Amino acid sequence: MEYVTGQRQVVLNFSEKFCKTEIEVLNSDCFKEVWSKYVKHVFATENQSLLPVLTIFPKSKVVNYTVDLFKLLLSFTIEEIENLNPFYAKALEMKDVLYDLVQNFYDYWRRLERYAVVLNRATKDGVESTSFVSAQSTFNNVILSTYRTISEKLFGQSFPIYRQLPAGVNAALLLSRNEWMKKESPYYFLAKSDAIEQIVIRPPFISYSAKNKRTGTYPEVKVNPIEKIRDNFKAVEFYCYAAKVGSALAYVYFHRDYLAHGITIGNLFEFVPLSACKGQKPDLLYVFGADYDGESEFYHDKENDIYVGIAPHNDSIDYFGYMKKMLLTLYNTKMIDNGFLPIHGACVHITMKNGTTKNVVIMGDSGAGKSESLEALSEMAGDNISSQLTVFDDMGTFKVENGKVIAYGTEIGAFVRLDDMTSGYAYREMDRAIFMNPDKTNSRLVIPVATYPQIMKGYKVDMYLYANNYDEKCESEIEFYDNAEEAKKIFIRGARRAKGTTQEMGMTESFFANPFGPVQREADTRVIIDKVFDALFKTGVPVGNLHTRLAVPGMEHDGPALAAKKLFELLEK
Repeated sequence: MEYVTGQRQVVLNFSEKFCKTEIEVLNSDCFKEVWSKYVKHVFATENQSLLPVLTIFPKSKVVNYTVDLFKLLLSFTIEEIENLNPFYAKALEMKDVLYDLVQNFYDYWRRLERYAVVLNRATKDGVESTSFVSAQSTFNNVILSTYRTISEKLFGQSFPIYRQLPAGVNAALLLSRNEWMKKESPYYFLAKSDAIEQIVIRPPFISYSAKNKRTGTYPEVKVNPIEKIRDNFKAVEFYCYAAKVGSALAYVYFHRDYLAHGITIGNLFEFVPLSACKGQKPDLLYVFGADYDGESEFYHDKENDIYVGIAPHNDSIDYFGYMKKMLLTLYNTKMIDNGFLPIHGACVHITMKNGTTKNVVIMGDSGAGKSESLEALSEMAGDNISSQLTVFDDMGTFKVENGKVIAYGTEIGAFVRLDDMTSGYAYREMDRAIFMNPDKTNSRLVIPVATYPQIMKGYKVDMYLYANNYDEKCESEIEFYDNAEEAKKIFIRGARRAKGTTQEMGMTESFFANPFGPVQREADTRVIIDKVFDALFKTGVPVGNLHTRLAVPGMEHDGPALAAKKLFELLEK
């Protein structure tokens, strides 16, 4: 297929059809369909400022007439066109309205999520894989040129200012195949889905989803959920992203309706090139947007040693948090089964001005103030800290090695809640970030913060803190515990005051502040917690409570800042 359109997106198959000229753009079926949807939108909303020029034409033929008019504007003068058809003459008498119509449609097109795909087995009139990257710029330029030629003809002169806006596609995928399973495998039905070889993103990348917060956790089931999606699976509608989630290889098969989420994975988990994983069985497998009735769930396929997750195709999972948290659940469950402890928190490797280094871990559930406190530390310390490397921003793993607790990362990126960051944070990160629902409460951005070798290096834990976002008063922003038993009670309780990042409100508790693995494996996790806390106290690692006060009204910014100030004082000592 040359293209696929959805409610808020367009997917162009550059391998089938690639527009190189202005007239090819206007002649394309995709342009006509998008223009038709826009015209219907104008009629449906009864936009009185634009309707007069459209109602000149017969309603059943308004799309064809207007498209033909645009084609004529590419080559002829206004006067020449007026002599061709009385409909055109009447429309061109209202050049200002027609100009506004074009501008409005241009904005309508740019508000859509626009994607391109290129098959590495490209054929026909499309793009070859060798020109994959340059094709995005070529297409962007031809769309800009088409818009400007028509607009300037109606404007009556050249524009005094040109803005090089991203008018082509927001992102493009180079696709191939990865047949990693045998024909007798229960997963063979996935074989015909295309796998991603390369991604090109044109920032700023802004996406909107049906939901802007996550609800619930993922139950583990006793029957492989693959059985319920196999018969209705349409492989051509799915793309596979290969990722490193911590030390595990994950294959994420996502429906094209959720392309924004599928592309965003690239800012959060290390992309694995097809050359590095072709024919290789994954440790984790996630099918996102499958055709079935039911809730998201996961299963450990012990025979093939694959942790399998599925999510249904409906608006209830249309939020990136559902993509991210299932992958973390699968990975954390695997880590617990291997005897390691998943940590829902943030870890930072700090190099002080005098050359000393410290590895600080702040644990807490969503909205506890982990990222906000570390961002405040970076802002406040300034030149007194030489460097600050984020080992993990949301999820990591503790392993006891030679009696010491060592921290490893799971993600290379951060899934940041913008409402709680400093006002300039979003602008500083605009070039690399992917923005989600920026005009809504709980707006987020996803940004790379470290490289894969950095997060997997392993860092000895020098300080371990629990993010307390709810206590309004405290003697000190950081309070340390005298023994492991006292500390474990606080960390295992997992208390926080919910800030609306999930469906929860008010004071809540979650086992070990981690609903993604430890809750599903509580008995096994308790054994590992005992082992880790014993090691922490035996090696003299300070373990304590960090009062971020992020959920205390009026302290959303001052709370993390005061906590960061106290943390810096301790690090200096």
